[in-house]
Amino acid sequence: MIHRSTSIRAIAALAIALGLSACAGTSSDTVTRGATLDTPQRAAPMALNVQQVRVNVPRTLAVSEKNRFYPGGDIVWRGEPIGDRYAQVGAIFEDAAERGTKGMKNGLPVVMDIEVERFHALTEKARVFTGGVHAMTFTVTLRDPATGQALSAPRQIKADLRGYGGSQAMAAEQRGQTQKVRITDHLAHVIQIEMTNPGSYQATGLGLMGALNTL
Repeated sequence: MIHRSTSIRAIAALAIALGLSACAGTSSDTVTRGATLDTPQRAAPMALNVQQVRVNVPRTLAVSEKNRFYPGGDIVWRGEPIGDRYAQVGAIFEDAAERGTKGMKNGLPVVMDIEVERFHALTEKARVFTGGVHAMTFTVTLRDPATGQALSAPRQIKADLRGYGGSQAMAAEQRGQTQKVRITDHLAHVIQIEMTNPGSYQATGLGLMGALNTL
């Protein structure tokens, strides 16, 4: 027999859970300041008011400038003149995040922290001959703007994109679809999907090169 107090607590917990779920599509005025976002592998959609985006590209990530088909390193980027690759990658993510969260002004107020874990685009050699995969992995954490408290656990997002090579790359360049344009557009799309429906983005299978980029 279930004890009466245990049954009452269970019913109350269920009612609270259902109430929080119903609040997902309401304005920020109906969501308590201390609420946290439950982010399992497939969380329920929630309306968000993204007040700030902060991007971190850790200087501990290894940068490779080697012109090989598949060089080592965490950051491989040739879409801009040689320079501070950390700053260049950070600017790409900032632009993508701004576009991906545009219009997200109704709902739970949040600050979105992005930490880049991997940004492995194509080298000159791969772009001329074979193409490959733009392998991009980053984590997203949502925080309370007032307290800085995490409202969600860090969520890792893998946002790989097929990289063009040879004549396909040249044709894309002529259309204005440079590596930087394609990558920024793709990241904006992924961020928009993940912020409106966490866990819903699924990267397209990219064959052997996609598998190599998980190593």
